[in-house]
Amino acid sequence: MKLRRSRQGGFSMIEVLIAIVVLAIGLLGFALLQTTNLRYTQSANNRTLATNLAYSLLDQMRTNRLSAADYANAGFAANTLSVAACDAPAGTTVEQGIATWRCQVFNALGSSARATVTYNASGVATVTLGWGERGGNEAETEFQARTQL
Repeated sequence: MKLRRSRQGGFSMIEVLIAIVVLAIGLLGFALLQTTNLRYTQSANNRTLATNLAYSLLDQMRTNRLSAADYANAGFAANTLSVAACDAPAGTTVEQGIATWRCQVFNALGSSARATVTYNASGVATVTLGWGERGGNEAETEFQARTQL
């Protein structure tokens, strides 16, 4: 009995090209997933930092209740702080606390960060922090914390 040999001895070029295309599409999808994950992780990190910074200033106000109204001067506009503002602050304890807090906000959220601090006669303090995601290229994100002192 005579055995016949098959003509096909391996993969054809078309099969190899299709496999490469399918693999490339899968890898591109994975790369997009990683990029999106990185962006959302950075956004969550900025929100956590903003939360901690807002509550830090509220805790300073709570610690120094007699001068809590002076902390309303802690607010600042976007793109007004610089690294030079992080030099050793001089002045009263409140002024030093505000200067240190502003420096922390600048270092954590970048130069596009802004803050609004209010304190009313009934003892309600509000800290609002805003910043631009991805270096200020996107719409501003905002976090607000309010407490009764």
